[in-house]
Amino acid sequence: MNGQTNLRQGIREHLGQFSLHVLLVFATGLTIGSERTVVPVLGEEVLGVESFFVIGSFVVSFGFVKALLNLYAGKWGEEYGRKPVLVLGWLTALPIPVILIYAPSWSWITVGNVLLGINQALTWSMAINAKIDLASPDQRGLAVGIDEAFGYTGVAAGAWITGVIAGRTSLRPEPFYFLAAVVVLAFLISIFLIKETVQLAHLEGDDDHHDANLPFYDVLKRATYGDKTLFAAAQAGHIENFVDTLFWIAVPLYLTSQGLAIEAVGVVVGVHSAMYFLQIGTGGLADRIGRRPPVVVGMFIAGAGVLGMVFVENYLPWAVLAGVSGLGMALLYPNLMTVPGDAAHPTWRSAGMGVYRMWRDAGYGVGAIVIGLSMQFVSAEAAFYVTAFLMFVSGAIVYLWMEETHPDFGTHEPPAPAPDARSQATPDD
Repeated sequence: MNGQTNLRQGIREHLGQFSLHVLLVFATGLTIGSERTVVPVLGEEVLGVESFFVIGSFVVSFGFVKALLNLYAGKWGEEYGRKPVLVLGWLTALPIPVILIYAPSWSWITVGNVLLGINQALTWSMAINAKIDLASPDQRGLAVGIDEAFGYTGVAAGAWITGVIAGRTSLRPEPFYFLAAVVVLAFLISIFLIKETVQLAHLEGDDDHHDANLPFYDVLKRATYGDKTLFAAAQAGHIENFVDTLFWIAVPLYLTSQGLAIEAVGVVVGVHSAMYFLQIGTGGLADRIGRRPPVVVGMFIAGAGVLGMVFVENYLPWAVLAGVSGLGMALLYPNLMTVPGDAAHPTWRSAGMGVYRMWRDAGYGVGAIVIGLSMQFVSAEAAFYVTAFLMFVSGAIVYLWMEETHPDFGTHEPPAPAPDARSQATPDD
């Protein structure tokens, strides 16, 4: 009887485990945030890297590795459970602070960011899937909003804390002592306190439905181009990560070139990421009004904030516009991710989320290339213009092609199965 009671979804029913996953996603954000302010300046001032494109290479390696591992994290989460993948993600992070402290050249930083990409893919993928497992379907937007809010608050806090430490001490090693403490603590929590949640996903849906038990290759096709709504979400996720990449590469270098101190740069970058905390509200809002409206509005607001940064000067206007772009990201970010969560059958939801996250985080790699080349061969301002333009185009695609996916009043329907799909999807017994 007790086992049956435990197999119920709901944030309140699983508040302890849900809270631990919130803490872990905050730690995931702290881990990546600890690089946001310090590492680009470290490359330029300590390691002597003069090329903007070369500095951007560490985000290229991060983005493509994270994208690929997102794809397989979702698949592994279905096959082996959420917890083993989570533990592996934190195990991968343990060498990162050591590499950042002792790296003799920029190539070592790039290697460290390969490990960071693996860490972020495995830990953040399992954090969001575990929260969706624990929450009931009518709390899905809230669960994703809480996940992304605390994750990106961690990014903001990591950027600010390491910026302050660097300003008062030096660019290394002191900021990365903080990172080491975060990684070790999160690793221990994931081993000793986290419980498996995949069984809760099995409570949802009908395994005999024609959309259940899709093979992995069919999930990949469906979530990439086989469904216009999921394609609109995937391309928007890909492009919106250009904004995140801009604040990782271009914003610190652009602002320091304008004479802003490293501590102040950390605040501007941190303000942008801190606005992501509003995702608690925007995710819950989408549970009431739908996913599509905040995504469309968010794409255009984020693009406008980025564009505005090149038309102003001084610390306060930069911080305000960083906040505007962060507000747009808070509107769109959790609700884009909720779209595949709504549209996927529970039997392949983790894999479907993995496909979305693959395309989304490939935006780090492509964005770093586009932004790096723009800065190298045109100007730092060009990176802002390009990013804003792409956000506006992507927002238009969302407006035209994305259907509402809310489980109660959405208009989206999965594509009709092919004549032989039913027989392909039925497990061999």
